[in-house]
Amino acid sequence: MTASTHRKPDEQVTYHADPGASAHGLMSAATEWLQYARGLTGLLADLIHEADNVDCQRMALGLEAIGALVLMGVQCTAQAHVRMCWEQVTASDAP
Repeated sequence: MTASTHRKPDEQVTYHADPGASAHGLMSAATEWLQYARGLTGLLADLIHEADNVDCQRMALGLEAIGALVLMGVQCTAQAHVRMCWEQVTASDAP
């Protein structure tokens, strides 16, 4: 298996939420993504502490993965916020 050492700077992970998901469901998903990021951070930290030398390329991939997981959590949180605001506006417009 070959891995590319080059990535496009504009590549970004996008979280496509279920259109029927509630704000609560999106916040739960955000928490899950952030827990994955936390777990991967702990794993990388343990590997660095125990390693005699560090493979910088693999470490960079791990850090990029953490960044992608955090971004997914942030996008989920932002979508939950939009849904809560939308629900609040529609509730105040109802007779």
